[in-house]
Amino acid sequence: MKSSFIKSITVMLVLVSALAATLSVSAKDITQAELQQLMKSEQKIVLLDVRTVEEFVDGHIPGALNISHQELEARLAELSGEKNTQIVIYCRSGRRAEVAKQVLVKAGFSHLDHLTGDFNGWTKNKLPMATGK
Repeated sequence: MKSSFIKSITVMLVLVSALAATLSVSAKDITQAELQQLMKSEQKIVLLDVRTVEEFVDGHIPGALNISHQELEARLAELSGEKNTQIVIYCRSGRRAEVAKQVLVKAGFSHLDHLTGDFNGWTKNKLPMATGK
């Protein structure tokens, strides 16, 4: 009886710990200026555009990787080596970036950032853009 109680408590503690770790990972907002500095630095980052392929082809931030938020879970293997790399997520206005962040958190990614203003803000400020794939 005592042994099963201890096992139950241990399992509960592990689950609570895992939940707390998941909830503590959040994407901090980084500004467009901060992203530009990161892009110029030697630091490795993954710039993740979670919009559709069509949106990406029409225009995106140079160097971005396009994985639609709807495909992200199925394509996580493409990011498997990047679990401890800073990942900056953006979409058009923010909603899809939040969905993508939740997928990445669930998959164990820990260094996530969100681009303030997303792509709308980037284009509004006439910052560098690339087109095509």
